[in-house]
Amino acid sequence: MLLVKSFHIVFVASWFAGLFYLPRIFVNLAMVPAGSDAERARLLLMSRKLLRFMTLIAVPALGLGIWLWAGYGIGWGADSGWMHAKLAVVVLVMGYHHSCSVILKKFENRTMTRSHVWFRWFNEAPVLMMVAAVILVVLKPF
Repeated sequence: MLLVKSFHIVFVASWFAGLFYLPRIFVNLAMVPAGSDAERARLLLMSRKLLRFMTLIAVPALGLGIWLWAGYGIGWGADSGWMHAKLAVVVLVMGYHHSCSVILKKFENRTMTRSHVWFRWFNEAPVLMMVAAVILVVLKPF
């Protein structure tokens, strides 16, 4: 079980690294001046590659989490309210990941209208979700 848990932590940390960085690229994309096609193309390429990597990393992170939950019974029982809350956070993280792919498509289609300031705030969401998940897993408050 400890090996599964270790790999789960590694894959989750790697997934979150991408979730922290991709919106920073979006900040830069939102700031690209009109006519800077090479800069825009480079940032879009970086975004596509990072999103692909994040998606590939998310699969084992989620799979190992399910293994810990269903296979080893972590989070089962009367005192497992923390797990329900953590699963809600996981659903939010998956939604955030999906929203990043939607945003990237809008940048690629030149239909994104949000400002770099909006993306700076958008970039804070995964930090809050990670803090919530870690607190729930470590403290098991309910």
